Amino acid sequence: MFNKNIKLVIAGLIIAYAIYQFIEGYIGNGIMYILLSLIFIFFYFKNEFILLAFLKLRKQDFEGAKSWLNKIKNPSGALIKKQEGYYNYLHGVMVSQSNMSEAEKYFKKALDLGLSMDHDVAMAKLNLAGIAFSKRRVIEAKQLLNEAQKLDKRGILTEQIKMMKDGMKKSQGPKQHYGNRNMRRR
Repeated sequence: MFNKNIKLVIAGLIIAYAIYQFIEGYIGNGIMYILLSLIFIFFYFKNEFILLAFLKLRKQDFEGAKSWLNKIKNPSGALIKKQEGYYNYLHGVMVSQSNMSEAEKYFKKALDLGLSMDHDVAMAKLNLAGIAFSKRRVIEAKQLLNEAQKLDKRGILTEQIKMMKDGMKKSQGPKQHYGNRNMRRR
C-alpha cells in the first residue's frame, strides 16, 4: 500500500518518462506509459483496498471486507478525506452488526469527513437514526430519519425508512388507560 502522495509522485515520474519516449520517437510506448500513469492517478482518488472491501461487502462477506480494510494501516496518511470517510463508513456498517456504540462513532466520523454520494450519506443517517432510537433518543432519531428521507432522491431507502417510521410509531403508541378519570374517583 502506497501513501497517497507517493502515488502522485509515481504517476509524475511515469508521465515524465512517457514524454521522454515521445521525444525519442517511440509514440506507442509513450501512450502506454500515459495509460499506466492514469492507473496511479485513479488509485489516488479511489483507494484500491476500499474498492475491494466494497466488492466483498456487496457479496455479504464481512470478514473479507474487514481483512481488506485492515490492510490500511494509517488511514489519515494513506487516504484522502473522502476515502477516509468511506473507510469509517465501511467500518460502521460492519461493526453495526455487533457493537452499536462503536458503529455510531464510525458513522459520525464518516459524516464529518464527508461521503461523495447522497445515498451513502442517507444510509449513514438512517443507521444513526436506528442507533439513536435504540438508545431512546427519539427526537434525534426522527431528525436523522427526515434528513435521510430528503437525501434519498432515487428512492433506494424508501422501504427501510418506512419500516423505521412504522417501528417508531408502534413503540410510541398511546398509553392505554383503563377506564376514564371520573370512574376512578367513585
